[in-house]
This record gives sequence, structure tokens and C-alpha cells, in this order.
Amino acid sequence: MAEDADSRPSSKVARLLEEYDIEGLGAELEARWTADGDQRMSLRDLADSFNRRLLEVQLRVAGLDALEQDVQRTYRNLTGEDVTVGVQTDTRTRLEQNGIDVEELERDFVTYQAIRSYLREFRDAAYEGPADEEKIQADQETIQRLASRTLSVTEDRLQTLRETDRLDVGEFEVLLDLQVVCQSCGTQYAVDQLLEEGGCDCQGEREHAR
Repeated sequence: MAEDADSRPSSKVARLLEEYDIEGLGAELEARWTADGDQRMSLRDLADSFNRRLLEVQLRVAGLDALEQDVQRTYRNLTGEDVTVGVQTDTRTRLEQNGIDVEELERDFVTYQAIRSYLREFRDAAYEGPADEEKIQADQETIQRLASRTLSVTEDRLQTLRETDRLDVGEFEVLLDLQVVCQSCGTQYAVDQLLEEGGCDCQGEREHAR
């Protein structure tokens, strides 16, 4: 971690740690991100963990139950994509009736990009595992091999069915087009395109808007 705090870039995460008076969480985030094996947490998981800590503070200040299961359930009810509107509304109403400004709390919630910036730029932390580019390239090659295998197996099975008169079809060609649709903005990408671009454009736009 850099010694001169005044020379470090501004950070939403650092500001919230100070505003919520949460000691030790910054070091904990760094330790979990740079850990090895099963102890390591992804940036997305760290963002969720950080947001739950903010929620926990708010629950305690409001005098509400703040056990781990209470925090997890409330956070999921606020942010879960599979949670019904009714459950979200009931949760927000309960919190607001106990003096919690839910809109302000949700504005305080951070994205994984904010966690990444905090760790890399504010704390000067670095993960010594495989480089991001190397990991993405390796996974891209794995996906390509699996897609090629799927294409080959499909062609072989269809051809066998055709030759044994179990499938009535002329000469054919099998096409396999893997697409990814971002649920946040609806943009559709080919898998290779998404990996090469490093993510969806809307994620960067969302972070700048915070």
C-alpha cells in the first residue's frame, strides 16, 4: 500500500471505508484478492462482500438484525436478479421504515471495477497469478476446442443417421455460433469478440456514471 495517501488517486471504495468507519476491510480485500487457491476471491465476489459490509453497518445503526444470514438475505432481496418485485419492494419498505435511505445505500454499492481500481491504483496491490491476458487467451482456446469438438460430433452423428436412413436430409452443413447477450444492456457479442474486448461497453459506462 502506498505510504503517501495524498498522492494516491481518488477512490470510491476508500471514501466509503472512511465514511462507514470500517477498519481493516481494505487490507482484507487485498489479502483475499492476492491469496492463492481456494482462499482467493474474484473481484465480483469482493464487490458483493464489500456491499454487504456497507449494508451490515446500516442495519446495525438502525437497530435491525445484522447477523450474517440476515445481511445476506437482505442484500440478495435488494440486488438479486431473480428476486420478485414484490420481495424487493417489501425489503425496501422495511428498511426505509427503520430510517435507512435505500436509494443512498444503493448508490454507495460498488462494482467490481471500483474494487479493482481501489486495489490496483489506491493500494498498489498486484495479483501474482496468471496475467489477465494469458488467462483469457487460455480460456478462449479451451472454448474454441470444445466448440470444434461439438461441431465434429454433431456432424458425425447426423451423417451416420443419414447414411442409415434414420434421417431424411440431403447434403448438409452444421453451423455453430456461440453468442453472449449482456443482460444489463442487451448488447450481443460473439464469444471471441467479447473476450478480445475484455467485457461489455456498458460496464465501463456504468462505472463512470457512479
